[in-house]
Amino acid sequence: MKISIKEHIKNNFKGVNSDEIKASIEASFKDEEEITLPGLGVFFGIVWENSSDDEKKHLLDILENNLK
Repeated sequence: MKISIKEHIKNNFKGVNSDEIKASIEASFKDEEEITLPGLGVFFGIVWENSSDDEKKHLLDILENNLK
């Protein structure tokens, strides 16, 4: 049986509201274990895939400015 981490994470968050998503994101930054990284990657992928070119540029600017 092949398990897709991406689909597993998406299924775990189906039906949750924005407050629950925010709490999960904030908790992942407080948690020093790297187990939360795949979930954050899936969240970022969803944001990226559903963003306009201007929004993507804004995200890239944030990343570039904070990776200097």
